[in-house]
Amino acid sequence: MTSTQSTPIEAFIDALPKVELHVHLVGSASVPTVLELARRHPDGPVPADERELRAFYEFRDFPHFAEVYEAVSGLVRTPEDVGTLVFGVARDLAAQNVRYVELTVTPYTHQRAGMPMPAVTEALDHAVREARERLGVRVAYIFDIPGEFGAEGARGTLEHALSHPPEALVGFGIGGIEQMRTPHRDAFRDAFAAARAAGLRSLPHAGEMTGPETIWEAIEGLGAERIGHGTSCVRDPRLIAHLRETQLPLEVCPTSNLRTGQVPDLSAHPMPRMLEEGLFVTLNSDDPPMFDTTLTGEYRVAAEVFGLGPAELAALARNAVAASSLGAADRKAITDDIDALL
Repeated sequence: MTSTQSTPIEAFIDALPKVELHVHLVGSASVPTVLELARRHPDGPVPADERELRAFYEFRDFPHFAEVYEAVSGLVRTPEDVGTLVFGVARDLAAQNVRYVELTVTPYTHQRAGMPMPAVTEALDHAVREARERLGVRVAYIFDIPGEFGAEGARGTLEHALSHPPEALVGFGIGGIEQMRTPHRDAFRDAFAAARAAGLRSLPHAGEMTGPETIWEAIEGLGAERIGHGTSCVRDPRLIAHLRETQLPLEVCPTSNLRTGQVPDLSAHPMPRMLEEGLFVTLNSDDPPMFDTTLTGEYRVAAEVFGLGPAELAALARNAVAASSLGAADRKAITDDIDALL
């Protein structure tokens, strides 16, 4: 067999209809796109040379990753940049047979760059139409509080979500360094309560770089309907029992956890344990170019490292559909296509 030929499991994964629930707009920017932006804005710290940029993406730990992510975010300075990024991620996902994506956008960083909220929203709306018409990919948005900015970031994110929401806005989240959330807990709770009252789903990151207590806070304090990452749940038997009983979906991103130093290697990742415990797991890519992965690549990790077969991979794909914000008819159409592949 030559290196260009696919194994049967690889061919199955390639053909598998997929849904992506946990991918960030800036983190999804391809290397060529970031290089273009770095050359357009040479006053920033992001390298404009490909070799140097790839070295720039070698993360020491999560705080270092957050610094790099913020630096790349600083290159996104116009609404046109925003629209280009959305269409770029839709193009990359279309090539992987991804039918629908809930794309996490951190609008407060665009506010800080001087972009008016209505202009950002117009760019997001235009990109949704372009992705659907030209690529056949449906794009929805999650607005994400950058946790490091505390109450100010919460207020700015909420204001954009309530006063100038994109048509495809479905959720409200929080990311960034989890250890910095505690001093601003009440502000985050208030923002999530207001977002939920406005009809947005609560979709926070939790338990990626901290313990189960952050997941409990997401559930009890933020009213979480899904958890981004949630991998530290395996440290708390009571939390495992709660997640099993409620079937609260978890957005697991194995390569991301490796690249940011949350696990020493993929064989140590808790995802197999989470599946053994009967938890509701979905598979996602997080920041694919930064982590040198794709959603297809994450399914291959699940097959090659965790030993999952076609039926188990299809179950993960069905979980993502079920946990999405799609309507019942659209969920059924994608699920039928997954079942037909089996």
